[in-house]
Amino acid sequence: MADAPRVGVLAYQGDVREHLAALEAVGAVPVEVRTLAELEAVEGLVVPGGESTVIGKLAARYGLLEPLRQRAAAGLPVFGTCAGMIFLAREVEGPPQDLLGVLDVRVRRNAFGRQVASFEAEMDVKGVDGGPVAGAFIRAPWVADAALMMQLGADGVFVGSGIFKSGDPARRARAIVEATTFFRDPEIVAKVSRGLGEPMVGIAAVPEGERLADRGW
Repeated sequence: MADAPRVGVLAYQGDVREHLAALEAVGAVPVEVRTLAELEAVEGLVVPGGESTVIGKLAARYGLLEPLRQRAAAGLPVFGTCAGMIFLAREVEGPPQDLLGVLDVRVRRNAFGRQVASFEAEMDVKGVDGGPVAGAFIRAPWVADAALMMQLGADGVFVGSGIFKSGDPARRARAIVEATTFFRDPEIVAKVSRGLGEPMVGIAAVPEGERLADRGW
C-alpha cells in the first residue's frame, strides 16, 4: 500500500517479531529499528515487551537514547508494551536504569512478583470457541503515580491492602491523599512522593487449596 505508514519496532530485544507481524496485519509497513538512519526513516515507533534494562543498555550503547528522546519530543508517536512502557517512563521504582523519560509516569517493575513466578496454563475463555486457550502469565509492571490517575480523569484512587506491607503505611497513605487532592500542583506532588521507603517489603500468601473466589474476591 503506497500510503501505508512506516512504523518502526525498536529491535534490540523482546517481542520484536510479534510486533512487526501485528503492524503488518493492520496495514502498516513494519521496520526494524536499531540505528539512527532506521529511526529517521519511520513515522512512528513501538518499543516491544521484553527486558527493559537490556533494551535501555543497548539503546545507550548504540547511541540511540538521545535521538529517541529528540524524535519523541518533536512529535514522533511512540507506543510502549510492558517493558516498552518502563523504558519510556520518567522514573522507575527500583535500581537505576537507562530510560527515555518521555512518558510522565513512575513505573514499578515486576509489580506482581519476580519473573521466575511467571507461568503458562490452559484456560477456558468466555466467547472463544474451540476448547482451552493456552495462556502465558507474566509479572507485568504497573503505573505507580496516584496523581497521574487523577490527571487522566479518574474520580478517585483505590488503595489496596498491600499498603500495609509497605515500609511506612501511614506516611504512604498521607502521600496518596495529598497527591490525589493536589494533583494539579507539581511541587506538592513531588514533595510528598519523596522518602516513602519500601513500597512493599512482603506479602501474605494465599493458603494452598484456598481459592480467592471463595473469599469474595
